[in-house]
Amino acid sequence: MELNMKKLRYILILSGILFLTSCNEWLNLLPRNEQVTDDYWKSKEDVEAVLASGYYYMRSSVPELIRWGELRGGTLFSSNATDAPLQNFNLTATSAICNFDNIYKTINMANSVLKYAPLVRLEDDTYYESVMNSHMVEAYFMRAFCYFQLLKNYRDVPLVLQAYVNDDASYELAKSSDTIIIAQIKHDIVTALATGAAKEKYEVDWQTKGRVTKWALYALMADVCLWSEDYDNCIIYANDILNATASFRPVFIKDPTKWFDIFYPGNSNESIMELNWDYQTYNERNNFGSFFSLDASSRFRFTDVAMELFRTETNAVKAKDPSVDGRYGRTLLASYVHSGGVITDYKTANQFYVWKYKGTDVADKDNVRTAEDANFILYRVAEVLLMKAEALIMKGEPSWDAALSIVNQIRTRAALDTLAVTTSESNELEMLKLVLHEREMEFAAEGKRWYDLLRFGKMQNFKYKEQFIDMVVEANQTMNPQWIRSVLKSNDALYMPLPQSEIIANPLLVQNPYYATTK
Repeated sequence: MELNMKKLRYILILSGILFLTSCNEWLNLLPRNEQVTDDYWKSKEDVEAVLASGYYYMRSSVPELIRWGELRGGTLFSSNATDAPLQNFNLTATSAICNFDNIYKTINMANSVLKYAPLVRLEDDTYYESVMNSHMVEAYFMRAFCYFQLLKNYRDVPLVLQAYVNDDASYELAKSSDTIIIAQIKHDIVTALATGAAKEKYEVDWQTKGRVTKWALYALMADVCLWSEDYDNCIIYANDILNATASFRPVFIKDPTKWFDIFYPGNSNESIMELNWDYQTYNERNNFGSFFSLDASSRFRFTDVAMELFRTETNAVKAKDPSVDGRYGRTLLASYVHSGGVITDYKTANQFYVWKYKGTDVADKDNVRTAEDANFILYRVAEVLLMKAEALIMKGEPSWDAALSIVNQIRTRAALDTLAVTTSESNELEMLKLVLHEREMEFAAEGKRWYDLLRFGKMQNFKYKEQFIDMVVEANQTMNPQWIRSVLKSNDALYMPLPQSEIIANPLLVQNPYYATTK
């Protein structure tokens, strides 16, 4: 049975306490740990409600996902004081930006579904096994995705696999290592896929992109394998999407003039999974729209380095066809708009906004969204292609032509010339930089850049650590380069501190050594 669309959307906009209809009991979510007690679980609707609250907390975590994924990477910078410690590499355990509450709330909702859904089947004769398995697939993805975000930002965190369902539960848990967390993430994904219950599509169109599918599981696993340097399996899981023949598989949009359809209206064919908002129909506003406000105090802007890259791309497109005015693919007008009369005069403009989240049509830069309800994309096919390209590069020189072909596929869609590279005369570092550049341009402001750089910097036992630091320093627009270099020399400083409130509440937690000794 599918979740009723209106019911799901209504649940998703509520926080603290969720309710369905008068025939359902109240669902109390206690403030500290978002507990759902034993007495609650009676019917499949109860499982659906908690699952929906998991999606709610995933959506609530988007501000963190954007900040954590962008502000250290040097494509975006923020004018907000709360964000300064992150982008300035001057974090402390009390920095507000280190808060991971919404991530762990999502995990607890997932743990609750995994614990109680099988028990609900004993209570509710209409809760069929196939429906239960489908719900558990979504919960496994939520837990795996959230732990992957924690891993990339904190490295070692408490690995909570049991639902907190009463006040007697102990909240004291030591950190698990990144190796153990990676293994658990992969186990969750494999378990979800093994049920055979992961959907290819839902009956309601937006849910096919807004809820977990088998395509989302493949994309997450490819990403996790790339992070853990498991390149063979990264390629295998990427190919599960790229070589699929199912009628409702995600597909790469090839037409440069259709690139902006990915962001408006959203839920495009290229999308694999995105978190949805809809103001017109459901009065939903997202919780990150203020990052891209239209006035001079706009919190997020592209850095000068990023803007020069966009300007270079725009000029390359216009050199081929002067009539397009930078509207193709991901070039300047498609990605970044301001109030200046000449779009490349971005340094003198008094209004800045990221067009992906503010615009409705790249052919009309004045046609701004009337509501803050842009979706947030977790994965799309272009990223899976570039995951595969990076994995192919790491497989060695015989695979570099195939990797270059993928990079050029992305560039062709952006209306750019293909790269004429003789791979036999290149080296691994040069090839990796080609992929990193394409990823920065293609996924700007999508919460990817810092993780791309960090993955590059830590691979093969920090083989490219110095090049990684150089790239971070070059793009950073707000902090002294010498300071950044001094911080990033410590591998522990590549990750954030655990929140001080958690250290105080949980005596088993040990702080990240960099912050324990220097802060």
